[in-house]
Amino acid sequence: MTQALVVTDSDSYVKWGAALAGQLPAAWPVRLVVLRGNAEPSARQVAEALAGTRFAPADVERVGRAGLVEVLETWQPDVVVAAARGMAVEALGSLLAETGVRPVVVSGLAGISIPVLTPGLRYRRCADVFVLQSRRELREFAAVDRRHRFELTTIPYLDVDHRASEVSRDRIVFAAQAMVPASRRDRLWMLQRLVETAEAHPHLTVVVKVRARGGEPQTHVEELPYEDLLAELAGSGRSLPPNLVVEGGAMSLHLRRAVGLATISSTALLEAVAHGVPCLAIDDFGVGERQINTVLVGSGLLGSTDRLVAGAFRHPAPEWLDDNYLHDPAANTWVAAVEELLVRRGRGDLPPLPGASRSPLRRVRTAVLAQLSFVPPRDRASGLHRAFVLAGFWEHRRRWAVRRDGRRSRPGPRRTDDAPTSGSRS
Repeated sequence: MTQALVVTDSDSYVKWGAALAGQLPAAWPVRLVVLRGNAEPSARQVAEALAGTRFAPADVERVGRAGLVEVLETWQPDVVVAAARGMAVEALGSLLAETGVRPVVVSGLAGISIPVLTPGLRYRRCADVFVLQSRRELREFAAVDRRHRFELTTIPYLDVDHRASEVSRDRIVFAAQAMVPASRRDRLWMLQRLVETAEAHPHLTVVVKVRARGGEPQTHVEELPYEDLLAELAGSGRSLPPNLVVEGGAMSLHLRRAVGLATISSTALLEAVAHGVPCLAIDDFGVGERQINTVLVGSGLLGSTDRLVAGAFRHPAPEWLDDNYLHDPAANTWVAAVEELLVRRGRGDLPPLPGASRSPLRRVRTAVLAQLSFVPPRDRASGLHRAFVLAGFWEHRRRWAVRRDGRRSRPGPRRTDDAPTSGSRS
């Protein structure tokens, strides 16, 4: 019987990996492990991420490097789903090569993956199947990478089973992001507009939906949590509306009560679309790579915070949906590709996993990143690590976002309508 192992390392990747496992054949035994590393989610985050999936919190195994090696060597999975950040996937590929275990390896990126970033591909060179989540992503990734085998899936958590009674729709949800917008000024501006929204709709609760609370880790380091900024405003004597709140919890449960969802570029927007909730993709901070929202050009969802305050949410343009994340699941190809590769594996036809780089500099860099992936925050200088991650993230976005023709792309100008601009890609 085919056995599958899902390896995760952060809150968003637990959510993505657990839901993706739900698309595997139900008869396959599947284990889910969370790496004890610098983004290890809390018990609360794990429980929220698993809501509606085939896993319960008690099913999750937390392992360090040695524990992961033991699972690989003793359980001998036929399929490994590397649902983790790039540096952790690279470390996992090295472990597989060292142990001699040769499963079919599946990987991908949680959420919206346009613009294409080449480090995300390079970190995942061990993947036999690289899953992408829209027809457009298939085209854009294939245009810049000929080595990977790209296969189609739907964003798996858009259709997970959340059996809950419908309740009254009494809230506006703002899906916060750790790094967009990045500056203190922009985040305070966003909070100001949320305050105005709450004041304009006293009969509704305006929820700042966050992924982490009280210092919990996230996939991306959040230097300026909205909860802390809101507390600062309250501490300074600013009068805040009582119907503006910060909450965690599973996004699907918030959407059951939402009259509208706003965000800048969070994948929560796609969850809202799948739930039939009207949306707003805020473009006050521009449209471009840095905002991770170029894919939304042409969706009909981009607009300013003036629409948020007015409660003027929209449904996406129908012609945008099929090409962008909401295609028919019957078009998905990734599970069939895995099954085909399992047949090849049975014949011993799978190629060896990529070995270590011959470059001394590259080997040192890989070793350092692998160690970072497995070191808990309390065991190292967290400030230095945050600076490393932030600098690396924005440098990757600046240098490695690519167009279909292979050229680097540039952010579009600030704008307040939903018309394409010269700096955006449709």
